[in-house]
Amino acid sequence: MDFDLMISSFPKLLNATLITLKLLSVSLIVGLILGILFSIMRINKNPIINKFAYGYSYFFRGTPLLVQIFIIYFGLGQLEFIRSSFLWIFLKEPYWCAIIAFSLNTGAYTSEILRSAFETIKPGLIEAGKSLGIQSKIIFFKIQIPIAIRQSLPAYGNEIILMLKGTSLASTVTLMDLTGVAKYIISTTFKPIEVFIVAGGIYLFLTFLIHNFIKFLEKKYSF
Repeated sequence: MDFDLMISSFPKLLNATLITLKLLSVSLIVGLILGILFSIMRINKNPIINKFAYGYSYFFRGTPLLVQIFIIYFGLGQLEFIRSSFLWIFLKEPYWCAIIAFSLNTGAYTSEILRSAFETIKPGLIEAGKSLGIQSKIIFFKIQIPIAIRQSLPAYGNEIILMLKGTSLASTVTLMDLTGVAKYIISTTFKPIEVFIVAGGIYLFLTFLIHNFIKFLEKKYSF
């Protein structure tokens, strides 16, 4: 075991972790917005809106994230109208392609997590709000959404951890994230065990932080 390599690799991998955290944070923010939007569409009684939201969720949950990244990064660039449009400004960059793929993927899972949380809300709470003369929009934003978010915290915490590990696929489109830098170091040293132990330790530490942060939120907002 080459401990000197592990020590010398740590700062490089730590710097690359910043790219991983940027990918994770931006994807989660966009994905959460998509998740809220599509979860609302999923509980909508309009069959067209409901089916559209279901189709989005089914596609991105039913296909591998790696395939989605490849389709967006390699596939869309082959379409002439994409290359001649303003979209090419973003789609020619691997960073934004990864962000788009991660956001759409986590948005699909988040929408199902929130949809199931909305469905656990007891109708009596909504009826109580209406009996007090509170408008439906206020009931939705002040009662239903906060309760749904609280109910979905454990499942959404798992989704954040899965998304953290999913960001390692960004290295397949030339991004030098934590896994990408680890692969580069291995290609020059030919010592995968030492480098991946350090990289895996960083992923494990990040997972530990996320797990405990979600537990803190669960305790804080428990009722």
